[in-house]
Amino acid sequence: MSVIVILIIIGIIVAGGFLAAFIWAVKSGQYDDTYSPAVRMLFDDSKPIENEKTNTNSNKDSKSKTN
Repeated sequence: MSVIVILIIIGIIVAGGFLAAFIWAVKSGQYDDTYSPAVRMLFDDSKPIENEKTNTNSNKDSKSKTN
């Protein structure tokens, strides 16, 4: 019987910890933006111009080396 009381007390402590973590997350703004994560994959990533130039030059070099 004493084991059940100990388990209930531990369960209440764990539940209180999760409740405190949830309240902290809500107050710190973790759940403020619910729209952007759903459509983030649709946004284009901007590529720097320098990378495009080096990619085209490396492609030309690799083609000339293989021929």
